[in-house]
Parts: sequence; structure tokens; C-alpha cells
Amino acid sequence: MKSLFFSLLLLSVLFMSSFSEVQEKKWKGEGTTLNLESIVIGRCYDYIRIVNPAVGEKNCSEIWEAFKNAFIDKDPCSVLPKDYELFINLSFHTIPPNKSLFWENNHLLVNRFADGGRRYMSLADTLFGYVADFLYWCGQADGTGLDYESCPTTEECENNPVESFWRMASVTYAQHSSGVIHVLLNGSATGGAYPVPGFFADYEIPNLQKDKVSEIVIWVVDDIEGPDIDSCGTHTVAILQNRLKNLGFDITCTDNFETVMFLLCLDHPDDSKCTLSSERHQKIQN
Repeated sequence: MKSLFFSLLLLSVLFMSSFSEVQEKKWKGEGTTLNLESIVIGRCYDYIRIVNPAVGEKNCSEIWEAFKNAFIDKDPCSVLPKDYELFINLSFHTIPPNKSLFWENNHLLVNRFADGGRRYMSLADTLFGYVADFLYWCGQADGTGLDYESCPTTEECENNPVESFWRMASVTYAQHSSGVIHVLLNGSATGGAYPVPGFFADYEIPNLQKDKVSEIVIWVVDDIEGPDIDSCGTHTVAILQNRLKNLGFDITCTDNFETVMFLLCLDHPDDSKCTLSSERHQKIQN
């Protein structure tokens, strides 16, 4: 009888543990990044002191409070882009002409290529993008603060804290980009280099200011070890080119832009796609 009792007790504990985990994991997405407040405030100071001190003085504590208050203690499926307006206003700064770099399916590559704003200034190289890059966050409708267990994905609800944040940031970034606009697309991406729906298609192109933009330069770059699915003048890139032309923009498009290929080849020097780069490097050395 004792053996049966302990077996039933163990099963009960395991069941309650599994049930509790299911209850806590309400959503399918990642939970709030641990130490979120410290990361956001720390990144803010890092940006204004080291990364880009030219933006001038910013109140990083106020920026954190505005960021947090946009979503804290709210239903994580009812956070709208406009809820981040104060955060954007407090963290906004000028985006230099000819430095904007838009992208799709190339997050890590764009971060490397932009070089922290020194070469180009992608959305993640602005203060308002820098503080949130690669982070997750959401609150709870019952007013118990941040949810560290799980947050909703876009598939579960569009008006979640992260999705709405990046929509607001993308709109702001596009509205204040000027001069020559650069777009880096992944020619090996499943479904095509120019996804629709997508942030570039839905939030950035509609908010480009025609009178501020002199040209749009498109670079379609394949992954070194990936297939050549999309190129200038074909498939989804052709759709993008036609859309931009119909909007009245002057555009150019280049496949496998050499400068980006050199960067990719640093990690794949022996790949056949990098042979030309290696040969040219040897000629330069000689």
C-alpha cells in the first residue's frame, strides 16, 4: 500500500508540474528578456556616450519609462504602434542623408555591413532601434508586470508589444530617411527577396518621402552557401522594382554587390563564389 501511495503521489506531483508549466506558457513566443530594464538603459547610455555621441544628450531613464509604459500592465495583444510615440519622441535623432539601409531577411549581415552606423545607419543603428535590437518583451493584462515566460507571436496576434514597436520604429525611420536610399535583400531567401507582407513593403516604402529621396539603390545578395532564388529584374525583385518605379523613384539594382560579397567571403574564403574575391585580393597584394 505504501508503494502504491508514493507512486500516486509522484504521479500527482508530475501532473501538477506539467499543468503549471502549461499554464505559465500562455504564448508561443519568447518571454521577456531577463534584465530588460538594465539592458535598455545601458544600451541607451552606450549609444549616446560611445556609439554615436553626436546625437546629443538624452535622458535614458525617461526613455526606459516611456518604452515600458507603452506595454506594461496591458493585454499583450492590444498594444498599438502609437503607444510608443513618447518613446520615439524622446529617443529620436537625425538620420544622416545617404546613410539609410533598409533590408529583408538579412538582419545579422546588415548589422555587420552597417558597422554600427559608421558605414550606414540601418534602423538598428538609430538610438530607438539600438536599444531594442534582438530583445523580447511583453506585459500581462492582470497588472503583474513583465511576462518572463512567454509573449505572443505575430501569428497569435498582430498588435503585440514587439511587432507594434518595430512597426512604429520602421515608419519613423522611413519618414526621416533621405538622399540615396539603400536596400539589401537576400536572394537566397525562401519565398523571394522581397516578401509581401513584410516591414519594407508594408511600413517603410509607404512612408518614404518622395521629395527627400534622390535614388533607391537595391542590392540583391545570395548567401554564400545558399541557392540563387531571386535576382534583379526577376521574381519578387521585379515586383519591387516596378512598384518603386510606379511611385516615381529613380532606382538601380545590382546582384551580388561586391562589397557585401567581400564581407560574406571572410567567413567562407574557400567557397567557389569567393574565388574571384581571392584572386583580386592577390593581385592587389602583388
